[in-house]
Amino acid sequence: MSKQTDIIIKLDPAKPTIAYDTFWRFAYERQNVFFARLKVENPPFTKDSIIQEFKFTNVYRACDRVSQYLIKNVIYQNCNKRTANDILFRVILFKLFNKIETWQLLENKFGDLNVDNFNLDSFRTFLDSEMNSGRTLYSNAYMMASGCKEFNVTRKHHAHLILLKRMLDENLADKVASCKKMMQAYALLLDYPLIGRFLAYQYVTDLNYSDLIDFNETEFTIPGPGARDGIKKCFSKLGGLSETDIIKMMTDRQELEFERLGLDFKKIGNRPLQYIDIQNIFCEVDKYCRVAHPNLSGFSGRTRIKQRFKQNPEPIRYFFPPKWKIQLGVKDECR
Repeated sequence: MSKQTDIIIKLDPAKPTIAYDTFWRFAYERQNVFFARLKVENPPFTKDSIIQEFKFTNVYRACDRVSQYLIKNVIYQNCNKRTANDILFRVILFKLFNKIETWQLLENKFGDLNVDNFNLDSFRTFLDSEMNSGRTLYSNAYMMASGCKEFNVTRKHHAHLILLKRMLDENLADKVASCKKMMQAYALLLDYPLIGRFLAYQYVTDLNYSDLIDFNETEFTIPGPGARDGIKKCFSKLGGLSETDIIKMMTDRQELEFERLGLDFKKIGNRPLQYIDIQNIFCEVDKYCRVAHPNLSGFSGRTRIKQRFKQNPEPIRYFFPPKWKIQLGVKDECR
């Protein structure tokens, strides 16, 4: 019996494609790149020509540059002085724009960003002036709906700041902190206008990096559009399983599959891949397959990888939520 046939039997009712093994090989090699960049200053960091040429996010979501900035500079900077409201305010404010430069602009203008110095009109006026000067306030990731119609405004950052103020006025931080399950906190975020299912999942994951909450990350997951494309490429049929079931199954099988393929996957500390990470890998594998397996199609129909790899000259000194108890065991700085 061939290995591929053996996989099909074990995964029944889901039927894998050739991209199933690609998923695990990509995760292994992209994680090797992460560790190689900690040790070596200049590329290439891999012999994989696709990973050499194109930009792919880290296997662990918390290792990416924006998430690292959020954890280190937004959540845990002066964290002993933060109230629950401050933590929620800082996390949501950062994630509304999801852009380090915008956060730094606000800090330079208003000093320490906390509930006490948040003034809706002042923030709105300042960001208006920055936007009028040609500055881009938002990143391209996890963009929210503009909210202009819902909040009767003409610029989306006006709507988003109003939304943030509503969260504070409604004591969302205390409500989230009182939740026993991640899904309960997710439901609270989902109940707000402009926040869809995938975005609410991203936000509750970001809040879960803090000490405001401490939920099990393998409680539930929401596959985003990119992950759904990746799942479609890795499986010819799901056999009645949902895309959420697939993410859970892949999380449960990770050690088995790495061992089957002879891949010594290097974890971050002793932390296995979580649902959020598997979801993220599916998104990246969707892109990888556009070159590696161009005959496989996702829902979006995209056939090209837009972003090419370009090394960022700014180093990252890695910092993870202390509750994870992670030690990388190498010089924790990467460019």
